[in-house]
Amino acid sequence: MTLRSIIARSEALIASLPAPLVLLVLRIALAVPFFRSGLTKWDAPLVLAPSQAFLFGQEFRLHILGNAYPYPFPTLAAYLAATGEIVLPILLVLGLGTRFAALGILLMTAVIQLTVPEGWANFHLPWAAMALALMAYGAGRLSVDGLLANRTPAMTPKGSHG
Repeated sequence: MTLRSIIARSEALIASLPAPLVLLVLRIALAVPFFRSGLTKWDAPLVLAPSQAFLFGQEFRLHILGNAYPYPFPTLAAYLAATGEIVLPILLVLGLGTRFAALGILLMTAVIQLTVPEGWANFHLPWAAMALALMAYGAGRLSVDGLLANRTPAMTPKGSHG
């Protein structure tokens, strides 16, 4: 067996990974860091940890064009971030509204990038890449989206025969 044939067989084996499984792993990989972060933001259901309002109001800044600006409506921003970090990962793992959940994560990543600019290479870029892949390819068959797509009858325009 030649090196070329070993490489070709290896590539074929890797390429044979089922796309639904790969997309499931991708959804989980993107969901985990956000969900874990979200868990730290709540003292109880619907009770935001006081530290979060403090961080968004006093510590966090948006770094834009070389300047640091305070968050507008910091308490609202804290609630939105904390809610997004719980709800969006759950939607991703379930594969429900996956493209929109991934878009939400991408938007959160952009805001996080503005808040913590030095995190781009280790965190923000991989998160953005995963979110973009899910936005482009969807959740796959191992998801609520996939189940709904299989159960929804195809709609045809009135008067068409197809």
